[in-house]
Amino acid sequence: MLVSYQWLADYIDLSDVTPEDVAERLTRAGVEVDRLHRYHDGIDGVVVGEVLEVVPHPEAKKLTVCQVDTGDETQQIICGADNVKQGQKVAVALPGTTLPGDKKIEETVIRGESSAGMICALDELGFSDHLLAKTEQDQIVELPSDTAPGLDALEILGLNDVMMELDLTPNRPDCLNMIGIAYELSALLDRPIHYPDSTHGVIRKNAASRVSVEVINGEDVPYYGAKVIDKVTVAASPLWLQTRLMAAGIRPINNIVDITNFVLLEYGQPLHAFDYDRFGSDRIVTRRAKQEEKIQTLDGQERTLSNEDVLITNGEDPVALAGVMGGASAEVHAGTTSVLLETAQFDALRVRQTSRRLGLSSESSQRFEKGLDFERTPEAAERAAALLEEIAGGVVLKGTVEEGALPEFEQEVHLNLGRLNMRLGTALGVDEVEDILQRLGLIVTDIGDEWRVRIPSRRLDITIEEDLIEEVARLYGYDRIPTTLPVGARSAGALTNEQKRRRKIRRFLESAGLQEAITYSLTSAQYAEKFVLHQGEENMRMLMPMSEERAVLRRSLIPHLLDAAHHNVNRQIPNISLFELGAIFEPDSDHRKQPEEHLHVAGVLSGQWFNPTWNSEEVAADFYVVKGIVEGLLQQVGKEGEAKFRARKREGMHPGRSADVIINGEVVGFLGQIHPLDQEAQGLSPTYVFELDAESLLTVDDEVLRYQPLPRFPTIRRDLAVVVDVNIVSAEVEAVIVEAAGKWLEDIYLFDVYEGEKVESDKKSLAYSLLFLNRERTLTDEDIASIHEDIVTSLRTRLGATLRE
Repeated sequence: MLVSYQWLADYIDLSDVTPEDVAERLTRAGVEVDRLHRYHDGIDGVVVGEVLEVVPHPEAKKLTVCQVDTGDETQQIICGADNVKQGQKVAVALPGTTLPGDKKIEETVIRGESSAGMICALDELGFSDHLLAKTEQDQIVELPSDTAPGLDALEILGLNDVMMELDLTPNRPDCLNMIGIAYELSALLDRPIHYPDSTHGVIRKNAASRVSVEVINGEDVPYYGAKVIDKVTVAASPLWLQTRLMAAGIRPINNIVDITNFVLLEYGQPLHAFDYDRFGSDRIVTRRAKQEEKIQTLDGQERTLSNEDVLITNGEDPVALAGVMGGASAEVHAGTTSVLLETAQFDALRVRQTSRRLGLSSESSQRFEKGLDFERTPEAAERAAALLEEIAGGVVLKGTVEEGALPEFEQEVHLNLGRLNMRLGTALGVDEVEDILQRLGLIVTDIGDEWRVRIPSRRLDITIEEDLIEEVARLYGYDRIPTTLPVGARSAGALTNEQKRRRKIRRFLESAGLQEAITYSLTSAQYAEKFVLHQGEENMRMLMPMSEERAVLRRSLIPHLLDAAHHNVNRQIPNISLFELGAIFEPDSDHRKQPEEHLHVAGVLSGQWFNPTWNSEEVAADFYVVKGIVEGLLQQVGKEGEAKFRARKREGMHPGRSADVIINGEVVGFLGQIHPLDQEAQGLSPTYVFELDAESLLTVDDEVLRYQPLPRFPTIRRDLAVVVDVNIVSAEVEAVIVEAAGKWLEDIYLFDVYEGEKVESDKKSLAYSLLFLNRERTLTDEDIASIHEDIVTSLRTRLGATLRE
């Protein structure tokens, strides 16, 4: 939103307040001013000139030699514009002037004729070409005929203005217009607002005799009003109107359209002017569009509509997209003599859906989407009618033809002084708070211990007591609110157990050589089905997605990590080691509330895990590298003793190289290799992934560290090689050994797996190293022999294992 300082001064006295002061006060009050634009910076020496004589240049057909009175003297200036003529008042850049673009004006000779200055067009004075009316492009600007030569032309053109660029939050649509900003300054400066004059003459003939209004589906169009203005003359707008629109970033079209845009910026109420004679009937009917119905909009594009779009029609054919853009068929043009002026309230959701679906955003749709001030809707129509009478010579017919009713806004919020001071840490008194509320234009009624505050329709963002407390705080001044310490027991700040473990997870993975990635929480429906830890839940779809690629909340971190791997491989970075600690989303149990958010940690490895050096060989990422990372991660959070790995086939994973991670009988994650077909589709070498439910790793309390003395007695190591069925995994064998070995087994690890000669084709050999220790005495060979026999017996009876010879 661009706000003109000079235009703002029409509504509130700013004689003793600079643009910098205004920007500072607004920003401190929460209406952020990003920057100030000064159109006249660097320009000096542009004056009003009167063209006394125009003759053709003797040596150039496209040039003219002009004698121009600049106040103090008459200058000869060579001009190339074809609209220069005797008697015009023009803007003249005198020698020594520097125009925008660092263009310096000097006395010169052009084809043998001297030229002392330049007659300027608007684009040469700082206005962008795309903001100029087509009739003004490449044309010198003509100033009002009653302007005296020698005056400052920048002031006449409004180029000594300062534009404030506002960065508004979505909850402040009341500031999307000049009067809304004036209300803010009125409260901040405690000064009255000067409202624009909306009075106009009317003829006895009623507008109802010329047009009727019918609203179908009142929920789409709560209110529709139409006025009729006859005998208008379509022409270029006055210079002041054009420059104000251009300063706000809107290109002038003609006086009729420019007036509706001017009132839009002034009141925040979108209006639309139809050519009455081209409308097609004397009936205005609003309805839903038919499926696949078409309309040509003002931008010249033919739009295909759905039955969710709302149309303004002449009873048969569409003439406008409600709240978004008018149609070309009833467009105001040079021959228009009667105007049908629309002022309405449209459903914000319908306007937003139409605008997004068609990719058609306008100044009008942006305001309808955010919400309008109901009370200003008829006021804006009367203001536009007054300007049409003043500028376009129009005659206003009596009355407004209306259908529906403006919503009654009776929002009341209670405010308690004690709660206000408690939340702000202030000691404000009754009179001070009442004064702030009244400066904001709120109607305040004292009801004992608190106030009943009636909220005007322009402030749709104030709905609860905390909103009023915020209003008081920003008017009082955030910088004046005292700094206080939290009340309660004083203690040193510390991380929670969950925060500590999150940090452990992140630091361990970083120390293991993985780099953290942050990917989108929104994904496509196809991606949302992949690599889900627990299948069977529905996808959580956004109501208004930005695109189909960002329409669903993710249920796994892996798909976008694989996208990141693919992105790197395409840029000649083949060795990938990434992880992400982030949220996935699942539906709540009754599918009515917000989605449940769960913290997951995932990683992807591809290519070389270690690059070769002069004294080492390369090590490629494989299943056991990923498993080692997961085991190390479990150890960091104290879960290594509880975790088990079990082979399992998962969709999207290699059928023989994937496993679940199980803690206390519950699957909390998985790891393994991506299916070869998916690898090939993404152009990846063998790629390995893991994903864990991080919340299940963060649930244990901090344990007290307990130390054991170093053992006084020696350990005994024994190796055990058994032959089992090829389908039996090592974890099953280890579980049997640990159970049979009893409390003296200190450690066990697998050091050899063999399949081949001297072992049957459906068998494999697993060799384990067992470490035994008794902390109270030295173990004997007889002790170990007894334990060894128990282990062998358990393996034989439970798994059908035999000792390898």
